Amino acid sequence: MGPVMIDCRSLSLQQDERDMLAHPLTGGVILFTRNYESVDQLRALVQDIREAAGKPLIIAVDHEGGRVQRFRPGFTRLPAMGQILQLTDNDNDADALSYACGVIMGYELKQLDIDISFAPVLDINGVSNVIGDRGFSPHPGVVSRLAGCLIDGMHAIGMPSTGKHFPGHGSVVADSHIDTPVDERDWQTIKQQDLVPFADLIARQKIDAIMPAHVRFAAIDDKPAGFSPYWLQTILRDKLGFDGVIFSDDLSMEGAAVAGTYPERAEQALAAGCDMVLACNNTAGALAILNGLPNTLEPSHRLSRLSGWQLSATAEQTYQQACEVWQRYES
Repeated sequence: MGPVMIDCRSLSLQQDERDMLAHPLTGGVILFTRNYESVDQLRALVQDIREAAGKPLIIAVDHEGGRVQRFRPGFTRLPAMGQILQLTDNDNDADALSYACGVIMGYELKQLDIDISFAPVLDINGVSNVIGDRGFSPHPGVVSRLAGCLIDGMHAIGMPSTGKHFPGHGSVVADSHIDTPVDERDWQTIKQQDLVPFADLIARQKIDAIMPAHVRFAAIDDKPAGFSPYWLQTILRDKLGFDGVIFSDDLSMEGAAVAGTYPERAEQALAAGCDMVLACNNTAGALAILNGLPNTLEPSHRLSRLSGWQLSATAEQTYQQACEVWQRYES
């Protein structure tokens, strides 16, 4: 499976996109709101993507709930994860609602042959506006607990989880989509706060994939986490013992520009330890990566773990129960 995840520009595939899907380095596709008109249209697009690729492929989407839910009409409108505590009266209800959201998210996407939703957000709900209520809570322990319940719901359906944005994007104001955020805090502070949900959920073997942040932690390393061998190898792989897939965040984001041209960004991310790099919202940039990386690049053995997960035998019943839970809070 190739190490590059690309996107599509519209509701159906264009010829140049078919060519890119057939490229030996293409191993995934991420979908956006612009790719969605109806359930039937999306089902046909996903099928067309798989046929055009002619090989195993990871199809993904950001479908967290709240303001980051790419598909809406025909799908359950999920709450932002930061609203779960506001909607519920006690920990048990919050845990149940988080689990239900994971089930609903996973089931509705898997019905359309979409492999993964890039969720959950494990960032602390702190000063970052781009994270904001995408994060479960300002408290690391609560983030860990509720995210674990969401992951249990995803796993109950048959969908892998992706924890993001390692080691934490919630404690910087700047938005890495349009800026290069710098976090000046020391290691101990990060370890005791932002890193807690990642470390805990990895230790509990709940996280199947990780997406690092385009944030530079100046007191620790001079490279943003997604381009840093220190963060991805020394901390994530060696210290925390994570052996799942590492996805880069989108290489077209401003926070990735410090790594150079598009091929240079991809090369640095892969060299740092990413198994797959995302090249979205810039067709020329994605094409430059596909043409700039060597076709003989050794694919990561980890990527195949995320494709081909099947709906569980009890998925439909579990989904109906989850919908009943969410209906108590839906307004």
